[in-house]
Amino acid sequence: MPSEAVPGEDPFNPEPVSILRQPKAVWATAGASVVAFMGIGLVDPILPSIAKGLEATPSQVSLLFTSYFLITAVAMLVTGFVSSRIGGRKTLLAGLALVVVFAALSGTSSSVGELVGFRAGWGLGNALFVSTALAVIVGAAAGGSSAAILLYESALGLGMACGPLLGALLGDASWRYPFFGTAALMAIGFVCITAFLKEQPRPARKTSLLDPVKALGHGGLASVAASAFFYNYAFFTILAFTPFVLNMSPYKSGAVFFAWGLLLAVFSVLVAPRLQQRFGSLKVLGASLVLLAADLVVLGYGSHTTAVVCTIVSGAMIGMNNTVYTELALGVSDAPRPVASAGYNFVRWFAAAAAPYLAPKIEEWSNIHIPFVVAAVASVLGAIVVWVRRSALTHEAEELEPKHATEDGVTAFAN
Repeated sequence: MPSEAVPGEDPFNPEPVSILRQPKAVWATAGASVVAFMGIGLVDPILPSIAKGLEATPSQVSLLFTSYFLITAVAMLVTGFVSSRIGGRKTLLAGLALVVVFAALSGTSSSVGELVGFRAGWGLGNALFVSTALAVIVGAAAGGSSAAILLYESALGLGMACGPLLGALLGDASWRYPFFGTAALMAIGFVCITAFLKEQPRPARKTSLLDPVKALGHGGLASVAASAFFYNYAFFTILAFTPFVLNMSPYKSGAVFFAWGLLLAVFSVLVAPRLQQRFGSLKVLGASLVLLAADLVVLGYGSHTTAVVCTIVSGAMIGMNNTVYTELALGVSDAPRPVASAGYNFVRWFAAAAAPYLAPKIEEWSNIHIPFVVAAVASVLGAIVVWVRRSALTHEAEELEPKHATEDGVTAFAN
């Protein structure tokens, strides 16, 4: 399986490669990717401040995630259609431009409704950018797809770690400043992409809007997507609901999620590949999902200090899961990688949209513990899907490894 590859080494070339020796175009794209991923966790430390400033309830403020990821999910059907026609560079620039505009508008919002709407536009821009970024990185990177994917995972982890930190530092003065800060950083990314990235060859066949949906007809890919759907519900319960439970100042909340993001980065880039090599991808994924479920239950029923510790520790499981799901989605079907990844992400991002809205609602209907119990059950269901479909996931990925390893095309947003 592709997931058994040794980090920093191409499975079809035993010579080790370094992710650090890359062209300027790769570093420009990776740098902009860090900022794009920062946008996901940016609002975490300031959710309570936004709720207070706009006189909104937690469930209303959580719509900032719901609108963002709902648009992201639907946009997965569009990104391949667009990039296969106008090219990767123009797609990246279009996505960055939309993020700059809607992030800046978010900072000017006078109501939670306006902010939710602007976050939706931000989600469209982010989908266009991130869905194309890995394809561009792999196409331009030195050292093969293995080094490129590690570089992309590093950008994801760094962005997820720094997003809450930036949100805390700027949000301590005003909840509006993190949005303006993101707009400025993405504008810098736009300039870097314009200066250093040349247009890459377009695919021989243009992608249709229905290709990602058709790709889900493959049993292996559908199984990965279904498992990831349940996992993402658990993931985004932590990301979007826990800040209200912790109820900390922006600085303290930012520090918690910064530590969370660091664990996510370390375990996705360094730990997960080594565990995969030793135990196999499916065992690592199943065990990590079960551990995440246990962590969620303790988080929901523990003391405040316990909740802080469990929030940080969850980053380790989330980092491992992200890496394994990415590689399974890329190698399990016979669809072109961008198409397979778009179909996979189309399914899983709906859970990312649902969890931030449902978790506060479940608390309103029951108590503060039950949202975490529901998320734990979702994580276990993800593990059950992996266990039930383990034979197909293993054999199909192994059979298709040589074909995918020699493709010049790569994937869409897989994390």
